[in-house]
Amino acid sequence: MNTLYIDTIEKLHDLCAQLQGSEWLALDTEFMREKTYYPKLCLLQVGTPDLTACIDPLALPDLGPLLDLIYDPAITKVMHAGGQDMEIFYHLRGDVPKPIFDTQIAAPLLGHPEQAAYARLVEDILSVHLKKTHTRADWSHRPLSPAQIEYAADDVIYLCRLYAHLRQKLDERGRLEWLRDDFDSLTDADRYQNPPAQAWKRVKAARKLRAAPLAILQALAEWREQLVQQEDIPRGWLIKDDVLADIARQGPANMAELGRIRGLHERTVKQRGDSILQIIKQHGNSKPQAMPDYVKSAKPTVEQEAIVDLLNAVVHLRAAQQQLNPAQLASHKDLQRLVLGEKEIRILQGWRRQLIGDELQAVLAGERYLGVSDGELVISDK
Repeated sequence: MNTLYIDTIEKLHDLCAQLQGSEWLALDTEFMREKTYYPKLCLLQVGTPDLTACIDPLALPDLGPLLDLIYDPAITKVMHAGGQDMEIFYHLRGDVPKPIFDTQIAAPLLGHPEQAAYARLVEDILSVHLKKTHTRADWSHRPLSPAQIEYAADDVIYLCRLYAHLRQKLDERGRLEWLRDDFDSLTDADRYQNPPAQAWKRVKAARKLRAAPLAILQALAEWREQLVQQEDIPRGWLIKDDVLADIARQGPANMAELGRIRGLHERTVKQRGDSILQIIKQHGNSKPQAMPDYVKSAKPTVEQEAIVDLLNAVVHLRAAQQQLNPAQLASHKDLQRLVLGEKEIRILQGWRRQLIGDELQAVLAGERYLGVSDGELVISDK
């Protein structure tokens, strides 16, 4: 199958005419964001069982006709690990296309590894070894080489075949419906927004701070996020996370003290120092926003670890019944977090909640019990 290279508006209209009426489209993107805050779309790949096309957004004045197709709710969009692709579409149109089918999310329901890379699934399922030569290529450079185009095209050529295989196997086992919540979550436009007021939650050092230093970090992270969004530059180009945390811990009161913060560029002190010091002064006595529950978890007690072991027995039993690896249902860490009372965990979301999460909560609540009958583990309401 020849790959179409679409770099004129006439070719784009011809392609859209060919894609019209498709039940589904395989999609992938190549982008760059090393020097920007927002991802810069450099290539968009589209595939069906009958054609493969690489669309060059840098050569086209408008992707509108193709985006109209991609956003058509009658067409399923097939992706692999589609979160970054969806982020790009969100920034193109302020919304995301739906419905979608993500092969990385679907594969574990057939016993494949969690978070499996595209090349891994292609090799495991289709027995095709894909080269990784252009994984780190500069996709903004033109012209693209024939090898780059071939590499990019492979990302949808085999995605079409993966989709057909996974969908058939999942349908045979009655598991397609299990994926609905996970796919709906991926098409929630809110997850692709980066509200500045919540930026501090991405700073790992935040979980080690309390009181005034945490309040200062929260305010600094919001200020930084607003600036990098306005200027379209990476966060680290302004101030790196660890430096931001050091400023919050030390709370410098003047330019001299600020300038002694390790890792803070002299240019940043000169250009942004007044703003930083004003934030420190303004929030030094403020009450910080509450930490998310997942940060506040304590270490399980001996008794709680015993309960984790009990829940693990339930997981192993249900995994065996469904012919799944127990680790794909719930890890030891997942069970610890559940016992500690956390709610924002994967076993209480999507297909895992249906298959195991609700039952584990019932065991914790004393509504279901484990026992042994005729040498076998049983779970009952009595």
